[in-house]
Amino acid sequence: MKKKIPSFSSDQEAERFLEENDLAEYDMSGFKPVRFEFSVKDARVNFRVPAALLDAVKARAAARGIPYQRFIREALEQAVSSPK
Repeated sequence: MKKKIPSFSSDQEAERFLEENDLAEYDMSGFKPVRFEFSVKDARVNFRVPAALLDAVKARAAARGIPYQRFIREALEQAVSSPK
């Protein structure tokens, strides 16, 4: 049986843990992938949508545990990066 990942009270504790331990010994089944956003958000988009659509977007974003504006940004990125 794999070990449980401990809780950390600071970034320093987490960094020390990563430096001193082999993560292959730990249970990572509860982890989920996360995308980090490094690009500067320097442009703005404003548009109107039906309230029901915005409510659905907010609910889907909440289910994923992310802000709804990030959910919209990801949907736009996916739409322009997928083949035509």
